[in-house]
Amino acid sequence: MTAVKQGDTIRIRYIGRLEDGTIFDSSEGRPPLEFTVGEGEVIPGLEQGVTGMNIGETKTITITPELGYGPYMKERVFEMDRKKMPGNFNIEVGLRLQMYRADGMPMMVTVVGISENTLTMDCNHPLAGKTLIFDATLVEIV
Repeated sequence: MTAVKQGDTIRIRYIGRLEDGTIFDSSEGRPPLEFTVGEGEVIPGLEQGVTGMNIGETKTITITPELGYGPYMKERVFEMDRKKMPGNFNIEVGLRLQMYRADGMPMMVTVVGISENTLTMDCNHPLAGKTLIFDATLVEIV
């Protein structure tokens, strides 16, 4: 039987959950996730976790923040003057927005606080700082 190795393009079915059991993503109802191991198309911990799996095998893969979306960094939270936002926006806590850094690169932010004059924005990935648990089944090696 052939096991997954670096450079293989594979397809997996998965359920991603947090330590408290909350499901944050799943391939249920969608085609299997396809990626090439070693190409950085998915988080490093998932690539490492599927390496060595055989077709039909199911495995629980626990991924630390360092091999997932990184640690949560308080310095990635900032306040912004509400006047800088377009007036026709219905802003609420939890809203995800694409903004642009000073160098023109896009970044996703989450509104985490609203006051009369400011918005508190968080540039961390929503899963930063969290341990991720994937129940993954290798469907095929393409």
